[in-house]
Parts: sequence; structure tokens; C-alpha cells
Amino acid sequence: MTHTQNKRATPDAAAPTGAGGQLGERAPAVSADGLPTWLEPVARAARTVRAGQLSRFLPPENGAGRQSAVLILFGEGERGPELLLMERSGTLRSHAGQPSFPGGSLDPEDGDHMTTGPLRAALREAEEETGLDPSGVQLFGVLPRLYIPVSGFVVTPVLGWWRKPSPVGAVDPAETARVFTATVADLTDPANRVTVVHPSGHPGPAFLVESTLVWGFTAGVMDRIVHHAGWERPWDRTRQVPLDWRA
Repeated sequence: MTHTQNKRATPDAAAPTGAGGQLGERAPAVSADGLPTWLEPVARAARTVRAGQLSRFLPPENGAGRQSAVLILFGEGERGPELLLMERSGTLRSHAGQPSFPGGSLDPEDGDHMTTGPLRAALREAEEETGLDPSGVQLFGVLPRLYIPVSGFVVTPVLGWWRKPSPVGAVDPAETARVFTATVADLTDPANRVTVVHPSGHPGPAFLVESTLVWGFTAGVMDRIVHHAGWERPWDRTRQVPLDWRA
């Protein structure tokens, strides 16, 4: 991976979100100030982790790929620390029916994909897909860009703290089947950890949470965050779950 591809989105200290849940004209800021203590290990890991420590699939050096961003949003729910997830509609052309982080492709108005574009895109897409109010989200980190070969997406994971939670749900059933949260306790419970084996033969980490098998890119990033934050507990990696041939 080239030095340019390792470049993170940089914070814009003079760029708050707009009122009423809508993004302002400029990109939001990135700040780790005021995070809850339990989330600080994630912020620390985000500052030093390299792309190769998150995935073996890195963006093509020739610049190919569709630029996109996802919002990895942590909150504090009734059952403790949690992570916002959604299930994609089964009718979508890419990654149909899969649990995922909110997110999608960058639009031209989001701006430069090498700087603050992913910040705007992550919040915009999350609002469009789940209905969350972006003004209640504090962005506290940006992970290196990764690659999803099957769909050609170059993905920038953006980390957020749900400082002021707002109601969420599937905004457009044609795009989102459901929106849900998974507790960090469930995600780190060894009983909920499995290895999935794709029909292609490729194994990968997965989570059995909220009556859902979370696998693929989303599970891979979650697995690495849990590991680098120091939350990982020993689990049985030989416990395998096959994936449907349509996956």
C-alpha cells in the first residue's frame, strides 16, 4: 500500500454539523475529547493501527475502486455499551441481506475522499438509512481505507460516539431491512464468536448476535477493533458455520 493510500481523513476543527440533524456546508470535526472511559481503547488503537492490521484486502494501488464510507457508531444503551448495525435489504444489488454498518458511496458534494469526504458521507448515509440525528454523533477517529473485492468498494471506516442518541429505524425498506444494536458484551462473548466458511473456501470471523449472523467485511472490522482495543477474549476458532451459496 502506498503512503497516499494510508492517508487518513483529517479533522476540520471549524466544521460542526448543522442544526436540526442536517449536516452543515462543511465537514464535521474529529475529536476524541470527552469520550467515555470504556471507549478510549478504541480511540487509541485508531491512531496507530495500519490497514494491513485490519484486513488483507487493501485498496488497489492504481486508484481503482468506488469510494465509500461506513459509520462505526458506539453508544450507551440500556444493556451497556453497544454498536449500531443494520441489515441491508434483500433486493439490493450489492451485499443484499447482509448485516452491516450504516454507510455507502461518497457523493460529489461530500468532498475529497482523501480528506473530509468520508466524514460527511458516513454521517449522511447513516441518517438516510437509519434516521439518526447526526448532530448527536461525535466523530472520534478514522481507520485506514480498506477494500471489498467482490463489490469493488474502497471503504473508509469512520468511528463515532453516540453522544446524544436519537430514534433509529429502517427509513427506506428498499434499502434497509432493519436497524438494531449489539452490545459490546455480546460481541466479546466467546459463545457468540464463530468462523464462517464462504462457498469459495475463504474463512473469516463472524458474530452471532441479535438473532443474526454478522459476517464479511463488517465482522472482519469488528473483529479487529475488538482485538486492537484489548477487548478480545479467547474463543473457539474451530467452531465453523457455513454460508449460504448465495452469500
